[in-house]
Amino acid sequence: MAEIRRIETGQRMSQAAVYGGLVWLAGQCGSAGESIASQTQESLASVERLLAEAGSDKTRIVNTTIWLANMDDYDEMNAVWDAWVPEGFASPRACGESRLGGIGWGIEIICVAATS
Repeated sequence: MAEIRRIETGQRMSQAAVYGGLVWLAGQCGSAGESIASQTQESLASVERLLAEAGSDKTRIVNTTIWLANMDDYDEMNAVWDAWVPEGFASPRACGESRLGGIGWGIEIICVAATS
């Protein structure tokens, strides 16, 4: 049976798990209270870092879920997202509004990607 590799494991959760050619990321958030553009940039930087540690990259993302604390931030978030995603590599994606787990968090990004 193949091992599950966990990345940045703490008592409550891991930031990523690798198994069967896929990597699942925990929700990535930016600094609470910052603009949605800044939080999105920080979240995506965390996504890239974790994917690299798992042996993947943003061109191998197979699914993305984005939670916004306020859908009024949709266009601002998308401006950052669109600049980040390489042309031709946009994953299937869902985006919705949710009360996020931390005060001041405006976005949480969750990805699943194929490993290299």
